[in-house]
Amino acid sequence: MSAVWNLPDFDEHEGVHHFRDSASGLTAVVAVHSTKLGPAAGGVRFWHYASGDAAITDALRLSRGMSYKNAMAGLPLGGGKGVVLASEPGATITEAQLVAFGDAVESLGGRYVTAEDVGMSEARMGTIATRTKHVSGLPVAAGGAGGDPGPFTAMGVYLGVNAAARRALGAESMKGVHVAIQGVGSVGGGLARLLAADGAKLTIADVNEEKARALAAELGADVAASDAVLATPCDIVSPNALGAILDETSIAALDCKAVAGGANNQLREARHGAVLAARGILYAPDYVINAGGIINVGLEYLGHGDRAEVEARIARIPDRLVEVWDEADRTGQPSSDVADAIARRLIGRG
Repeated sequence: MSAVWNLPDFDEHEGVHHFRDSASGLTAVVAVHSTKLGPAAGGVRFWHYASGDAAITDALRLSRGMSYKNAMAGLPLGGGKGVVLASEPGATITEAQLVAFGDAVESLGGRYVTAEDVGMSEARMGTIATRTKHVSGLPVAAGGAGGDPGPFTAMGVYLGVNAAARRALGAESMKGVHVAIQGVGSVGGGLARLLAADGAKLTIADVNEEKARALAAELGADVAASDAVLATPCDIVSPNALGAILDETSIAALDCKAVAGGANNQLREARHGAVLAARGILYAPDYVINAGGIINVGLEYLGHGDRAEVEARIARIPDRLVEVWDEADRTGQPSSDVADAIARRLIGRG
């Protein structure tokens, strides 16, 4: 395993913490990128990785993205991310591992605040919360901020897709706009339902083909293979699964006017933003468009506002995207580079 600071995605992280609990079988990483604006907030994902370096790299990339996301969303929170390593594909995290991860979070003394991500749930957050108060995304009373962040992320992405359609297509509504959605879990599935209600034409794909077919039947959508959907001739491609899916090969195969989706770290490398821009494809930086979930659980943890405040803040996501796109047009820089520069200024690294 490489030294953490030698990994390409190490970005002067304030801390990278490794945890091992032999009794429960927990192996976990918590990466704290920045606490300049507040405690490092970001979800924990349960996932099977090919190697330890791959897991650490994911935590490094995701925690940096959370610093940028929270800063761009105007939240007094820094950026962090937790990763719990699954022993094999399709494994389920155990209660003992959740308890052990809660103890790990507590040991960081509030520098990291965890929440729900891939492979986790409100109920699992509740188990973690029995061991630490530095957790969000817990069940809440009606009208309160908090709970499952997925629907709030989906709402923000939906508003961002609308903004991308206006910018790239001149569309006044989503009626008839063709969107190809990769990944129809909590976020992608919620996005698909919102777009279908607007009369958009949908092509959907998921690694769980049965799930994709069922949703397509519900919404009257077309189905594509998960590894081929990005190349679908359409107006907008919306990645909503795992990241690092935009590189020279996949960008060359795109047949769309815009990319706007909820997946984290969509660009395999930062330079791929320029590759998108060179093709004239509008890009909605992922941590700007997908901030709805962290807005929800962040306000829950901070004790600021209610669901109405959450929704009001999510409604500002299109304005932030337009700010980025306008500056990209003025400077000739890719929108991804522009967003990074704005975010780094906000966290004192510009």
